Amino acid sequence: MEKKTTVLDNSLIWFGAGVSIAEILTGTYLAPLGFQKGILAIVLGHLIGGVLFYLAGMISGQTGKSAMETVKMTFGSRGGMLFAALNVLQLVGWTAIMIYDGALSAAGIWNTDKNIWCLVIGGLIILWIMVGVTNLGRLNRIAMTALFILSVVLCVVIVRQGGSPAAVESISFGAALELSVSMPLSWLPVVGDYTREAGDAHKSTLASTVVYNLVSCWMFLIGMGAAMLTGTSDIAEIMLKAGLGVAGLLIIVFSTVTTTFLDAFSAGISGESLTKKLSGKSMAIAATVVGIAGAVFYPMDDITGFLYLIGSVFAPMAAVMIGTWFVLKTDSSQKSFDPVNLVIWLVGFVLYRYLMQWDLPIGYTLPDILFTTVLTVIAGKILNEKNLQKTPEWV
Repeated sequence: MEKKTTVLDNSLIWFGAGVSIAEILTGTYLAPLGFQKGILAIVLGHLIGGVLFYLAGMISGQTGKSAMETVKMTFGSRGGMLFAALNVLQLVGWTAIMIYDGALSAAGIWNTDKNIWCLVIGGLIILWIMVGVTNLGRLNRIAMTALFILSVVLCVVIVRQGGSPAAVESISFGAALELSVSMPLSWLPVVGDYTREAGDAHKSTLASTVVYNLVSCWMFLIGMGAAMLTGTSDIAEIMLKAGLGVAGLLIIVFSTVTTTFLDAFSAGISGESLTKKLSGKSMAIAATVVGIAGAVFYPMDDITGFLYLIGSVFAPMAAVMIGTWFVLKTDSSQKSFDPVNLVIWLVGFVLYRYLMQWDLPIGYTLPDILFTTVLTVIAGKILNEKNLQKTPEWV
């Protein structure tokens, strides 16, 4: 009988995803808003992203299919391959960014060549992949316990520090909200790869959602607070100012490994949707190797444009999936393409990019998701495509 993951297993996986240098760095961008507005942007953003995170995870939890296999149920067997390819690209990009950020911060604490840390972190990620998600239980418990303790210490020390505000560019509330949404949004094409393994789909997906978003909010607050109270947004400098030498190094290395493992592992799973010739584990290791190379040879200091690109692609994708699966209850996986849903996704993508020209207090994701979901439902009911196969009884 295939081994299933427990609620605790899924909680630990997503705790590790939330404890991330990328989350702390993104939180530093919100410092100009001040604590009150900054906290509001963080909480509202994660509420919006968290709802989408839960719904995306539930589709895989109910069907037992990977995230990209569920996409085929909305866009067709070949139509879904478009998103699988885009997902592999964004996950390899995330792998490179995370290794780069982690290595840069580690090198700042322990005065060594950044590229050495790229190899160390990349090697540990490959070790995590080889162990596999269903066998990570004990290893994850040890790593997560250590990370939790170290993160609490980091948070306490930062709050006790004083200093002048960091010299960071100003940011509007809407842009800050969008950055907060972007982190849970970036996991939409990934979360199903882990909830599909769950013994209890609802409890595991809910636990994954709550744990990840709470921890992500915590990391954002650490980043924002650090930038405001220590006068810097440099993670290595924050750790050194806080007096966290070796402990700070451990936080950086293991938080990077536990987060980036999910990106690389899911890149392999998404790759299986494109070809059956290679195993997902082999492709995940290959994605890590490419990520290491990217981190070594290319500077990746500003990721805001990358985050917005992910949002513009995957927010409308999720909206169309929500409309078809939870409302229309249709399944297009037997078709090569579902042209109607692909066109609606394209409309949502264009709308998101258009809305980026405006400084909306509610950001771009929420209006784009609402519009695209409503358009999907209206189009589905009007066209009433009888060729669509009804979803199985487990829904």
